[in-house]
Amino acid sequence: MKNRSLLCSLLFVAGTLLVVPMGLAADGHKPADTAKVTPADKPGKLIPLSEKDAEWATAARKAYPLKTCLTSDEALGSMGDSPEYIYRVEGKPDQLVVFCCDGCNEDFLKDPAPYLAKLDAAKDAKAKAGAKKEDAHKGHH
Repeated sequence: MKNRSLLCSLLFVAGTLLVVPMGLAADGHKPADTAKVTPADKPGKLIPLSEKDAEWATAARKAYPLKTCLTSDEALGSMGDSPEYIYRVEGKPDQLVVFCCDGCNEDFLKDPAPYLAKLDAAKDAKAKAGAKKEDAHKGHH
């Protein structure tokens, strides 16, 4: 009886030692993976503008390069007030993002990377256009 109980206990321990590592490998989880996550890898958050953001928002609106919704390309204001958000990612500067309606923020959050690339490209184009205007006016003075 004692041997049978000991044998069952050993089989249980052996089975546990085999099953647990296999389960972790099947999930793709490795203890080292959690240590490699950096703040920049974390997903960002959309934060509605508040009164305390008023000064930042005024400057960000002046620099905002798009006249259309970031996700749908509809004209801003075409569906009423255009919702404005701060897109915040830990370890990166905040960005203003503007949508044509409340539903577009959900599309943005599913995969923000292409929309942020679009916003960056529009900022670059606006900066280049501003530089060309300055160059054109230099010869007049």
